[in-house]
Amino acid sequence: MEHLQNFDSEIFELIGEEKARQKRNLELIASENFVSPAILEATGSCLTNKYAEGYPGRRYYGGCEVVDKVERLAIKRLKELYGAEHANVQPHSGSQANQAVYFAKIPVGGAMLAMDLSHGGHLTHGSPVNLSGTYYKVGHYGVTKHKEVIDYDLVEKMAQDLRPRMIIAGASAYPRIINFKRFREIADSVGALFMVDMAHIAGLVAAGLHPNPVPYADFVTSTTHKTLRGIRGGFVLCTEEHAKAVDKALFPGIQGGPLMHIIAAKAVGFKEAATEEFNKYQQRIIDNAQALAKALQGYGLRLVSDGTDTHLILVDLNNVKITGKEAEELLDRIGITVNKNTIPFETKSPFVTSGIRIGTPAVTTRGMGPDDMQEIARFIFEALSHKDDESYLDKLNEETREFSEQFDEI
Repeated sequence: MEHLQNFDSEIFELIGEEKARQKRNLELIASENFVSPAILEATGSCLTNKYAEGYPGRRYYGGCEVVDKVERLAIKRLKELYGAEHANVQPHSGSQANQAVYFAKIPVGGAMLAMDLSHGGHLTHGSPVNLSGTYYKVGHYGVTKHKEVIDYDLVEKMAQDLRPRMIIAGASAYPRIINFKRFREIADSVGALFMVDMAHIAGLVAAGLHPNPVPYADFVTSTTHKTLRGIRGGFVLCTEEHAKAVDKALFPGIQGGPLMHIIAAKAVGFKEAATEEFNKYQQRIIDNAQALAKALQGYGLRLVSDGTDTHLILVDLNNVKITGKEAEELLDRIGITVNKNTIPFETKSPFVTSGIRIGTPAVTTRGMGPDDMQEIARFIFEALSHKDDESYLDKLNEETREFSEQFDEI
């Protein structure tokens, strides 16, 4: 990065500062991961210079013969990875992938049924502060009070009452396997389209460790980071029947020129995700999540749904008398990065929350295993138990730094 260092030392130094933070901290945010050097190289390539509005073979600019090959390769790899009929790799994010599907198939004022944000859903699944909740009539299902898992009978009843144009499955803070077959049956019973947002579990699905939604859903959207461990971006998979509508909704509907350097980096990530090593890595993510969950429970912390099937753990902090906001700040104080998160039947503001969300993809990428999760659980518990003891927190901060520096650099 000598050119950047010579021209803009301020940005160069800030990048270095962030790299040091990522190496020093234990990154436990469930939606974060570290990309490979190959993906970073593709991201920083000359492809960023090329405008390519349109689709391969149908561009609005000349000179697209090479980037057409790049995009076709990304599409081919993605379709093979999930067994999809059609793929669009142009969405800049998972949120825009979702928006494209809505725009393609739900008229303004039409109805959708999706998971409630406070029960683990996503902002783009009809939250009133999001475009999806502003343009469409939304019904929200949730989890059961006792077991804190999706109440499929409630979903069915709500679908019968609402008669939505589309039913959406997928979540941003739900630690259990989702029954896509059951959702498909519910959608068929009311004549609804079925979309799955698999952003969080895309890597697990690619490795065969979570059911694949593609055989059941009309549309599957996702990010390319999180468990998939690729560059930040999104994609849409759909049946051939809906391909034209989705492509048109994305461009010219909601986006302009695609980011060709990002699409190239996506293609690299899809190639990585098709390897046996990637499958083993995904199993390690789950093994680590279950080990961390068990260790946290051993310290008396309550987990939503009593554990996890995936990469994600949702911790209810009510029994330790601390808010999610306080816990996020406290853990950051000792070098552990998490995010505050609402829990089902939340009683606090989303800016405060009763829980924290924890995930294992990033620490697994750095080479940590189940035994290391025991140590991380200890750091978390001791910080929560000594929240007002500055000298003890200083000691924990040093311990987490020494622990983190044992593992691979990012």
